[in-house]
Amino acid sequence: MLLTSIDPFVQEFDRQFDRLARQAFGWGNGGTSAVMPLDGVRRKDDVLLKFDLPGIDPASIEVTVDRGVLSVSARREEEYGQDERLFVRERQTGTFTRRVYLSEHLDSEKIDAAYTNGVLAVRIPVIEKARPRKIEIQQADQKSIKA
Repeated sequence: MLLTSIDPFVQEFDRQFDRLARQAFGWGNGGTSAVMPLDGVRRKDDVLLKFDLPGIDPASIEVTVDRGVLSVSARREEEYGQDERLFVRERQTGTFTRRVYLSEHLDSEKIDAAYTNGVLAVRIPVIEKARPRKIEIQQADQKSIKA
């Protein structure tokens, strides 16, 4: 027999915390952030990261790199006038930040970024010595054996 105590306050707290965590951090959606979804593509000479930032003022976007960590921050402001009354809110407002740890094989000195149609594209070059290269195979001289 298993004995447990049931505390309705604790159960309600756990339920509300789980709901808020799913909304704030995108938990329950495969562990991805619902606020700033990200696609990453490794190409021959660079890595391309694409962040979805629809409805964001490009002036509010900030991309920084510090000790191998790329940070992308953006802000969506309240867009309603005084004579307007909000009755549904599903679009999140405030400041959003996403951090990506960069490999030592990426050149953080040459990162560039562009914002087009609600998508922030960040291109990070791969350092020359980490790029794939073809190795030339040398042929050794064959010596004949005389009998």
